[in-house]
Amino acid sequence: MTSTMPDLQDAGVRLRRPCEADIDARFALGTSADIARMFGVSRENVRPFTRAAAEGWVRNFDQHPHAWIIEAEGSLIGEVRLDRVDLQDRRASMAIGIYDTACLGHGFGSKAIKLVLGYAFGAMRLHRISVRVLAYNHRAIRAYEKCGFVAEGRERETAFVDGHWHDDIMMGVLAHEFATL
Repeated sequence: MTSTMPDLQDAGVRLRRPCEADIDARFALGTSADIARMFGVSRENVRPFTRAAAEGWVRNFDQHPHAWIIEAEGSLIGEVRLDRVDLQDRRASMAIGIYDTACLGHGFGSKAIKLVLGYAFGAMRLHRISVRVLAYNHRAIRAYEKCGFVAEGRERETAFVDGHWHDDIMMGVLAHEFATL
C-alpha cells in the first residue's frame, strides 16, 4: 500500500496511510451503535463489523488519494479524509470518524482535523473546507468549531434516524480563518 500522501503528526496523534496490520485493528474496534448513530445510522440498522468489511475498509484507502488512518498513542482509532477535492476552485469537503469509543472526548479528533486543515491549506493550497454534520452530533460540532469551522446553514430533515427526521448543519472554514487560530 503506497501513496504520496505524507504522514502528519502532532502530540499524541499521527495520520498515516494504512498497513496490513490495520485490518485486524479495525476489525477489533467493531461497530458501536452510538458512533454509527452519529453518522446517521439507525440502531436497528447497525450490523456487526466483519473481517471482510475491515479488509475492504483498508483496501479503500488505496483508491482514495486524500485519506489517512488516525492513530493515537500507537493505536488505530479512526479515519479522516478530504473528499471532492476541486483544485480549480481550491476547495474540498472533509469527513472524520473516530471508531474507538474509549478515545472519544479526548481531543484526538480535533488534533486530526487541524492536521488535515494545515495540510489542505498549506501543501495543497486549498481555500475552503466544508463539512456536513447531523445537528444532534454536538461533540463533532464542538470539535469543528474548535478548529475554526463556522455554521453556514441548516438543511432541514435530511436524515431519518431511529424513526425521526434530523437536520444537517453545513459548516465551513477558509484558509485565512484557520491561519488565525
